[in-house]
Amino acid sequence: MSLKPETTGETGIKWRFTWESQSHIPTLRLFLFDSSTNPSTQCHDLKVHLSLSDSLVLLTWTAAGAGEVSLRVPMPRVLLDDESPVSFKALDDHIEVKLSLLLPVDHSIVLNFDSILSLSEMRLNGDEENGAKPLSVDSDVKSLSSGGEVHFYCRSCSYKLTARPLRTFVEMPSVNWREVADNWFGNCCCSFGEVSERLVAGYANSYTSKIGVCLVSSTNITLCKDDLVECEFLESGVCERQDNESDASGECGPNESELAPRSNGGCNEILKSENKEKYIDADCKSDATKEQSNSEGVPHRGSESDCSVRLTSVAVCCDDMESHVQNYDGEGCRHHLSESSTEQNTEILKNHKSLLNGFLENIFMVRSSNLSVDVEWVEFFCPQCSSLLGAYPCDNGGRLIDGGVRLFKCSIATSLPVGGTRDVFRKYTLERMFANQLLECAKDQLSFRTVVRDLKQRSPMLQIVLINTNSWSSTGHCLATQGNTKSVPKIDLHPVIKVLFSECSSSTESQLRMLEDLITKDVAEEVFMLTHQIEELIKSLSARRDLFPPSYSSLEGLSLSSMPM
Repeated sequence: MSLKPETTGETGIKWRFTWESQSHIPTLRLFLFDSSTNPSTQCHDLKVHLSLSDSLVLLTWTAAGAGEVSLRVPMPRVLLDDESPVSFKALDDHIEVKLSLLLPVDHSIVLNFDSILSLSEMRLNGDEENGAKPLSVDSDVKSLSSGGEVHFYCRSCSYKLTARPLRTFVEMPSVNWREVADNWFGNCCCSFGEVSERLVAGYANSYTSKIGVCLVSSTNITLCKDDLVECEFLESGVCERQDNESDASGECGPNESELAPRSNGGCNEILKSENKEKYIDADCKSDATKEQSNSEGVPHRGSESDCSVRLTSVAVCCDDMESHVQNYDGEGCRHHLSESSTEQNTEILKNHKSLLNGFLENIFMVRSSNLSVDVEWVEFFCPQCSSLLGAYPCDNGGRLIDGGVRLFKCSIATSLPVGGTRDVFRKYTLERMFANQLLECAKDQLSFRTVVRDLKQRSPMLQIVLINTNSWSSTGHCLATQGNTKSVPKIDLHPVIKVLFSECSSSTESQLRMLEDLITKDVAEEVFMLTHQIEELIKSLSARRDLFPPSYSSLEGLSLSSMPM
């Protein structure tokens, strides 16, 4: 939160404040600093007083040649321990104040208490989700589906991007099909390699975008190019499929009934590995169990072999392939799959082979393990204001691979006005999406140093190091006490991650070689993003460097900054 800067009486100096607290630590710190003041030598007789009734911290001191100076600092809504003394000190480039809390700022009691206090304010604003909530794909799909007909708009100019309203919204299935299939079938009691390959092929061949269907992922949505207005693509590469793979309507891709959520709980979900993939639907499990019965009609349960058989049936069910499990003899398992389904599903369509090597779900941030030389990403811009909205994948011949355009959630809106209470994507920002993806990458790779490369040129542009993922912060400008009759604004602490960063364009050759060496030794993880988005991230990180005093702003040649969660 940023407040309008005010001067401190006769001095004309602008002071900035930053509140900070760490998760699970009952301490709240306040930093006050000004670019032209050395508090240790210029702030004499410093006094700090808490005005809890007004939610203010009052500071006064005597400045040489300027008389008494006083400041007001708004306090966030926290549970203070009023019996503990206030600790403060004047340092070379800032004043630091420490307050003791009864409970940490992220404690469930504090969070619920804050929600109760702000409930009436939320209702007045027509927004009951005023707090900072985690970004959720499931929540987005439910909100979009409950909205009936949905158009998408450019967030920059409010231009309507869709030619017709969309009614079908489905969570984007994971494209790590081969890894998921191996996790399920690689360690069974007998070889399921054939099942795994056919499962992967079935997913790849059904991945093509379909008119009227919106696929939703954590960072973007995927729309068929025919659902967008004033967009030109190479038609030779759009929905190019073999005749026997097209549906009755002549459109390519899965039927709407296959992608839409089914009321009977049919298998519209994707198998999920231990790394937070998707779920197996309940009906698939029950159907598979029904097929696996002994001669007396009693389903086999509990054995490892039987588990393998049930998983086989589940895989075939979810791939819409006919399969029959036969001849369970108690010692091993043998499965016989339909020959016709094998011929139809084992061969992956030519223009979909790159789907197995490229991570086509999350173009916002591509990891090196999912980068494909067979896929070229082309930026997609708003037809009216030319703002970058997303990208679409083409093969080496410049043809669209699956007919789908990926639109970033931080660049579009689902209703007008943009950012209004009906806009499902109003909570998405470039910084917040990047922070969430960065944490996910660090968790998976156990690496806290990341190099962000340009997706096309492969050159490093940004180095970023996670140093604290559990911070809560709020910032703004102090209020003067003299001649100030304005009400004190309410501020809240928001979750942020603290990072160190450097722009690689300013790095020396030796620094770049050292960076490449860190990547080679797996000390640093590398990811790939579009150039424009990396440039916007660098601007955002640079703008937030002034949230802390200069003595906190750098370490080992890297600049300190933060990003909202």
